[in-house]
Amino acid sequence: MTELHGLIPAGSAAPDFTLPATPEGHRTGPGRYAGRPVVLAFYPADWSPVCSDQMSLYQAALPEFERYDAALLGVSVDGIWSHRAFAQQRGITFPLLADFEPKGEVSRRYGAYTGQGVSARALVVLDPAGTVAWSQLSPDDVNPGADGILDALERLGADRRVTAR
Repeated sequence: MTELHGLIPAGSAAPDFTLPATPEGHRTGPGRYAGRPVVLAFYPADWSPVCSDQMSLYQAALPEFERYDAALLGVSVDGIWSHRAFAQQRGITFPLLADFEPKGEVSRRYGAYTGQGVSARALVVLDPAGTVAWSQLSPDDVNPGADGILDALERLGADRRVTAR
């Protein structure tokens, strides 16, 4: 049974944080991307089949997120060493953040922590001002895909799209 008390709703101020992140273990978080949309993809565990598929899908969709100048951050309670190996094996270039110590603290702040010691499968899109624009909780055994994220980014405004880098 999970202890979810509700995923952070749209319109809420997003809690800022920094966590160790791939590839080098530097600390990062949504505040580093101020002025840009940020996608937080909370997921249960590196190496699980659904999580592997979900993070690989987001890697393939990264150019679509970048069209909206959106930063993508994966977040789980796995440690940085697991994240590094997972990212290398799966070809993941966006940061994976280790919500490891204290375990699940950031996931708890976003309402995406379970009583089973893992992050729930949750998506949160922050607008450029750091407000939650959209959030979605999915069953652990379901890959939520990227359509909801892309719809939320589109609603933030097509005028934010980056046409050339």
